[in-house]
Amino acid sequence: MKRARHAATHDPDNTGLGVMLRLQARLEAEGFRVTLHLLAPGTTFDAHCPCESRIDMVFSGLLKVVIEGEERLLGPGDWQLVPAGVSMSAEVLGEEPVLGFDAVRD
Repeated sequence: MKRARHAATHDPDNTGLGVMLRLQARLEAEGFRVTLHLLAPGTTFDAHCPCESRIDMVFSGLLKVVIEGEERLLGPGDWQLVPAGVSMSAEVLGEEPVLGFDAVRD
């Protein structure tokens, strides 16, 4: 008689969610307020000047960020520091939603 097959046991600390939770805890320990967001394809944010310093971080999808007229593309694993009072805009590119963090510190 053959033994039944069992699904592999995964350590939740090494999965995408575990990594995200550890990163969130680290940012919060540094004084950031962290928000997870899921942005639909085509979502845009018009030019504005955030009042606080922020980090935009992408886990999946593609986000175009324009800071002080300089365009940057953020894909999985990329992040961008945006100083307080600096003009920025953003747009989700492609057909995939963007999953990421906004980390804000006054």
